[in-house]
Amino acid sequence: MTEETSKPESTPSPTTGSTVGPKGKRPFKRREIRRKVCRLCADKIDSIDYKNTQYLRNFVMESGKILSRRITGTCAKHQRQICTAVKRDRNLALLPYTTRVK
Repeated sequence: MTEETSKPESTPSPTTGSTVGPKGKRPFKRREIRRKVCRLCADKIDSIDYKNTQYLRNFVMESGKILSRRITGTCAKHQRQICTAVKRDRNLALLPYTTRVK
């Protein structure tokens, strides 16, 4: 008796359930990237007040750096206003330039 052990061309993958191609590679799967919406545009805020330090702390890291548009999802217009307001707050000592790390 002879045993036939033939491997089929496409077998289901144990992790994703997708099929594996003839060379053993998984097919390319595209991710749907969700576009971030500017919170300030959604709330219909025209200008950012530098005196509102609690709100501006949302756009600053613990170390004192201003978060980028890519991370916060703000539009270019509002990001410029955020940068200007944070820099004014730092100058008036309402926000720290940096935090001391021990």
